[in-house]
Amino acid sequence: MLYRLDKARPPLSRWTSRLVGILIIFSYLFSSAAVTAGVFNPETFTLENGLRVVVIPNPRIPAVTHMIWYKVGAIDEEPGKSGLAHFLEHLMFKGTKKIAPDDFSKIISRQGGTDNAFTSQDFTAYHQTIASNRLELVMQMEADRMQNLILDDSNVLPERDVVLEERRMRFENDPAALLSLEVSAMLYLNHPYRKPIIGWAHEIGALTTEDAVDFYRQYYAPNNAILVVTGDVTVEKLHSLSKKIYGSIPPRKVNINRVLEEPFEKAARQATVLSTEVRQPSFLRRYEAPNQRTADIKQAQALEVLAAILGSGGTSRLYRELVVTQKLAVSVSVYYDPLTRGPATFSIYVMPMPNVGIEAIEIALNTELEKIMEKGVEEAEVAQAINQLQATATYARDSLDTGAQTIGAALASGYEIEDIEQWPERIGRITVKNVHEAAKRVLRIDHSVTGHLLPEEVTTEEN
Repeated sequence: MLYRLDKARPPLSRWTSRLVGILIIFSYLFSSAAVTAGVFNPETFTLENGLRVVVIPNPRIPAVTHMIWYKVGAIDEEPGKSGLAHFLEHLMFKGTKKIAPDDFSKIISRQGGTDNAFTSQDFTAYHQTIASNRLELVMQMEADRMQNLILDDSNVLPERDVVLEERRMRFENDPAALLSLEVSAMLYLNHPYRKPIIGWAHEIGALTTEDAVDFYRQYYAPNNAILVVTGDVTVEKLHSLSKKIYGSIPPRKVNINRVLEEPFEKAARQATVLSTEVRQPSFLRRYEAPNQRTADIKQAQALEVLAAILGSGGTSRLYRELVVTQKLAVSVSVYYDPLTRGPATFSIYVMPMPNVGIEAIEIALNTELEKIMEKGVEEAEVAQAINQLQATATYARDSLDTGAQTIGAALASGYEIEDIEQWPERIGRITVKNVHEAAKRVLRIDHSVTGHLLPEEVTTEEN
């Protein structure tokens, strides 16, 4: 689950698919050999202060995407400080001695560029897309706020109120978002993923300037960051610029938090949200699933193939059965992302047809899932899913932003270069047997939470 956080817009999950089969990269020294041909063919090096730098040259247009990724997210917050990672992301726009408060985005805009930032459970990222001859400018600005952010009560406390208002708008006033929070809180019994990225309201309201400053000093350091630049730039130019601009920032000691593990013992759980704002019910189920590190050999990629077979497009199993054949649903989507720091999830979302009850959706869905767990999948389905997934890697090469986003997210989550460059090959080796075994292991009702979003009748008091 990843929340993209516009400064001008409240946070909500806008990267809902987190780039199908998000891929990754590992940073080598500048003198290391070129990466073997793969998905993005990045070139990488590491500065003496620990900053990892990734370059993906793409000279088709005179523009670049510049991203700084910090290896800190909501997962790293201390108990009682939920929302702090996201709060600091807001505060990073409050200025330095060189840049006035809230002027960062204005400067980028005046130069013809765009910028944004987002916080996830696993990391925090800041990015700009701008003409390539303005690259040095955005690097200087980002390096400045990496070390010189000015925070005091005058700018921290009002922004805390802004975050609280965002939470009210996007959760208290959004029943679907509330359901997602409830399902996550129930799915994870012990892991910090059970907390919302934006935080619990009562804990956000208690965050202080000291909390923000301490978090900034603890995690915002070059040795805890990754710089990714894609577009009209060469590795030689970026090496020179990054050494000149970022190289003088001193590293800091970064405390690595021990992440709590989930207990194996679980039971099937259900969350129901009733709201007078709901006009059409919806159904959500999340299974706890292994990530790329904890999965058995081929299991993570088999789950990606399974997700495509079940819910990717109009020919997928659940779409054909629930939407086309039984006419129970308007839409079906299935999602699995293996590149997480903590436990992954395998999620199924269904929007029923008007006047179709949630119970009918659940019965039909369970029937289809039981078929797969009992009988497995077909060769043709696996081949089609593999082709679809491999095509995403091919199309990704043409995008200015996708390489920076996927590589940065994966590297910030602690994965290695082989996981990105060899991903199409690994997907291509998945068999019918692999998918069947993965389905039987993960689609266990006792390791899931089922969410129902239902309308609540408006009641009026009699006079």
